[in-house]
Amino acid sequence: MAFVSAILGKAVTDLEGVRIGTVKDVLALERASLTHPEITALAVRNDKATRLIQIADVAVLIAPAIPLSRRSADLEEHVPAENELWLARDVLDKQIIDTDGMRVVRVNDLELARIMDRFYVANVDIGSAALMRRLGLGALGKIIPGRKSAPNEGIISWDNVELLPETGSMRLKVPTSSLGELHPADLAEIISDLSLADSTAVLETLDAKIVADTLEAVEPEFQASLVENLDDEMVADVLEEMAPDEAADLLAELPDERSDSLLELMEPEQADDVRMLLRYPEDSAGGIMTTDFVLVRPHMTSAEVIEYIREEASDYDTITYLYVADAKGRLIGCFSLHDLVLAAPGSEVSDFMDDHVITCQPTDTQNDVAQMVSKYNLTVIPVVDEQEHLIGLVTADDALDKIIPTAWKKRLPRFYH
Repeated sequence: MAFVSAILGKAVTDLEGVRIGTVKDVLALERASLTHPEITALAVRNDKATRLIQIADVAVLIAPAIPLSRRSADLEEHVPAENELWLARDVLDKQIIDTDGMRVVRVNDLELARIMDRFYVANVDIGSAALMRRLGLGALGKIIPGRKSAPNEGIISWDNVELLPETGSMRLKVPTSSLGELHPADLAEIISDLSLADSTAVLETLDAKIVADTLEAVEPEFQASLVENLDDEMVADVLEEMAPDEAADLLAELPDERSDSLLELMEPEQADDVRMLLRYPEDSAGGIMTTDFVLVRPHMTSAEVIEYIREEASDYDTITYLYVADAKGRLIGCFSLHDLVLAAPGSEVSDFMDDHVITCQPTDTQNDVAQMVSKYNLTVIPVVDEQEHLIGLVTADDALDKIIPTAWKKRLPRFYH
């Protein structure tokens, strides 16, 4: 194994022994067929300019002085690809995402592996030993009491990291599927450890659904900061993927002008749902309710309800309860998904629904709703208007939001309707 830091600063000589400069950077190319970038060139600097030497012209990469296999005059300049990494400039001493450990770390060194006659970036070294090695104190670190460390301490495989774009020329490591596969809570925690610019850059690489799930795992105040520099079209797509109450909370944190602009970009039906929520005080049932719910008629059979769910509620993450309205739209009952599954295919909803439904008004305070949730041991409570029409649902976690400390609430499972 060799380290990039051991190559930087080394003298480079041509076939005739003429010194042509010192190594200032090591270039590596990521290929779709490889999980580890292949070393392609050395950036060699002399008093006049920087030359890019093809790795094929390097006789020995790991040596006190790096010899080339050709004369200086015969060297062909390496032309870097658009997605080529300059390891010292782009990676060394930069923050990266460890997608295995789900944390943000700083790169202290890069470990190279030789396979046949080629070199690849094998691992990222984030350990303190790497810093001591770069300072020329590697041997000293081995004899300092308490400084002994396991051989692989601080070593992360390259295929478990994502690079962060810190400058205009940087971009996230492609593909970014590993970030998208993280749990939203883990991704939100990683995002919170990054600078605002880096957080924005990461979100820009993800699809709207993943961004929506991630934003829902952070506080609305931080959500507003994260979307501040995102394109309006993207933010509108993200809002459409969020639960209506979560989208309303986010829009409430934005300036009115941008909030109105984003609502105009959203699908009309979804925008109307969010506008309705924004009319209510944020600490009221109307302000914390969601407008995603399944409403059926009492004469429908269980088989018809199941088909209706497939057609109309496929976008819902989870359905726990379904609600029943009469011909005038008044809420008259509810039943659980468990009840539906156990019902005979031909039985009507009126045969197995519960006609005693505990409800609240949109103007009820969040504290009042929380007390009802606690008293009746509810996971969700319907919100009805003066005509007893169902207009939304308040989930237990939203109702208890201001009663249970945030640190405790995050440990609880999220309740869905």
